Amino acid sequence: MYRPRAFAIDDAAVIREVLRRRVFVTLAAAHEGDVTFAYAPVVVDEDGIRFHLASGNPLAALEDGARVSLSCIAGDTYVSPDWYETKGRVPTWNYIAVEGRGIVRRLSAGDLRRLLIELSASEEHKLLPKGPWTIDKVPEDKMGALMNAIVGFSMRFETLEGKFKLSQNVTPQDAEGVIRGLTQRGDAASLAIAQAMRHLSK
Repeated sequence: MYRPRAFAIDDAAVIREVLRRRVFVTLAAAHEGDVTFAYAPVVVDEDGIRFHLASGNPLAALEDGARVSLSCIAGDTYVSPDWYETKGRVPTWNYIAVEGRGIVRRLSAGDLRRLLIELSASEEHKLLPKGPWTIDKVPEDKMGALMNAIVGFSMRFETLEGKFKLSQNVTPQDAEGVIRGLTQRGDAASLAIAQAMRHLSK
């Protein structure tokens, strides 16, 4: 992706944490002479991700060794020039983005089941104090049918890069103005970017 130096993030641990928090990504691969997209939740590993797709999804036909690209917008919001102390600026957009590329491998039935268990456990943990839903609540015959309707993949990253466009290219006073403006706006997306800006400035 286009990454001016001020916005470039190459720390793999930081980028993996962004993916863990966002969970949901866009995937793209060549299919029948065109670029085809798919959308999936992921489990993030040390060197890649695991995901599953409906068997009817065109990308579910990918074979071992196929190249796949990943894109994730972890947060974004509009920035008004009225929030800057410096006059004469124009509107812009702040956002956190991740891109990766790598090779996929199809998962065995056992590995696919483990993926589903890990994915649901991670999401259910966020719902505490609700008791967790677990895969063993699904009757085995129904679970077998569901497993036959999806295809699992692992993807080992060859490249992984982040872009945190969070007003690093303006003065500290202007950045503080953006944080105040986003905080006053008050919606979830604006508050998340304001929090990321505060964290970046520490």
